[in-house]
Amino acid sequence: MWWLVWAGVDCVVAGDWPARFEFNLKSQGLRINLNTKSRGRVARDHTHSAVRYTGWLGRHGMSNPFMARAIQLSIENVQSGRGGPFGTVIVQAGNIIAEGVNQVTLTHDPTAHAEILAIREACRTLGLFELKDCELYTSCEPCPMCLGAIYWARLARVYFGSSAADASQNGFDDSFIYGEIAQPPAQRKIPMMQMMRQEALAAFHAWQQKPDKTPY
Repeated sequence: MWWLVWAGVDCVVAGDWPARFEFNLKSQGLRINLNTKSRGRVARDHTHSAVRYTGWLGRHGMSNPFMARAIQLSIENVQSGRGGPFGTVIVQAGNIIAEGVNQVTLTHDPTAHAEILAIREACRTLGLFELKDCELYTSCEPCPMCLGAIYWARLARVYFGSSAADASQNGFDDSFIYGEIAQPPAQRKIPMMQMMRQEALAAFHAWQQKPDKTPY
């Protein structure tokens, strides 16, 4: 599914923080992916052919429609019972080309984080294994696994909403994993022992000798 939401955003802010805000998204030729399930209210202005979204503006602002969509996905995912409070969108040239929400408990897959699923969808959509000209917007700072995937996908830029500290305060503590990475493999909580290195190197030798390989 393709979404185009970056167009003619006009924000009007008034009142104390957190302030109410409104912005119009010109809808001619566009699909607007904000709906009544969000915290705000959406109403179509037939006179001006626009969709008006009324929502909450935090202290640092929430005027970016891509981050707003990632946050919306995270809230809807909790409300639906499908998974944890995390949502991600990937954007290329002003288009949302992929979306993802946390599906760990739904799919019984501990790797089914929002960022991972969005990266997979974006790569399928583009037919590529690199996302060099894409940006990722995620409702929370990526965990170590997702951070690794982001670097492997070579995304151009990442924007996140809540921090790793916020996640930790709500039961999603990644600091333990970061600490484990710094430990020698044999001293980690899940011990990791090297074996049969010489035999395993045969795969690298085959890779080096393959003339038609696709480097990545």
